[in-house]
Amino acid sequence: MANIEFIDTHTHLNMLEGGIEPAIQLAEEQQIVKMINIGTSMEDLPQVYAQAKQFYPKVYCTLGVHPHDAKTWDEKVKSFILSHARKKEVVALGEMGLDFFYNHSEHDVQKAVFREQIEMAIDENLPIEIHTRDAEKETIEILKSYKGQVKGLVHCFTGTQWLADEALDLGLNISISGVVTFKKAEELRSVVKILPLDRIHVETDAPFLSPVPQRGKKNTPAFTRHVADFVAELKGVSVEELSIQLKSNTLELFKKIQWS
Repeated sequence: MANIEFIDTHTHLNMLEGGIEPAIQLAEEQQIVKMINIGTSMEDLPQVYAQAKQFYPKVYCTLGVHPHDAKTWDEKVKSFILSHARKKEVVALGEMGLDFFYNHSEHDVQKAVFREQIEMAIDENLPIEIHTRDAEKETIEILKSYKGQVKGLVHCFTGTQWLADEALDLGLNISISGVVTFKKAEELRSVVKILPLDRIHVETDAPFLSPVPQRGKKNTPAFTRHVADFVAELKGVSVEELSIQLKSNTLELFKKIQWS
């Protein structure tokens, strides 16, 4: 068991109840030894970065603007991202993308801000964490414009086989959340079963989307272990084998992460 270690590739530590230190301790008890704290808007970027800096190298972060908040994109947020992008704690830009389910920002605004953040990531030689909901075609259309120029992952993947195939073809990885454990997620499970092991990650998206058997509770990075155990069984590999592969995937994608 000693060599089983996981990373939560997408969590919102600043949104957790009860503080970060207890969450980190609980996560470590479940062999979740690292986590990536996700930025979503100018409102949380300073805190997200400060938390990563305080708890580095257990905690890293991304900086970006969520599609919900695309309408708030301005020079201030762009300046913050650019002035911190090369810090050792910042391993990617995001979360960025398109969300045509809630439509909190106009579609054209979301697309423009998505493109600008991708171009920033290319300039800074950083991967991206992508959010896409009810916008598969448009997301892929934009990403195809940058094929071969940027790496990243589709976070909290809940999409179709088509989206998975297109993302993989673009050189992107796919991150699996607790949604895969949900009773009605049969289609998602069928997609995950055939994803290549060397292109996947696991995450919580805490405090949202708690996996079975923790449904109804606030999600926390420790619950990454439930996702990992479930994915290992789904893929027909041991938890240890999955742990080794996911660590390799992480170090390949997130070049700044230090993991002995």
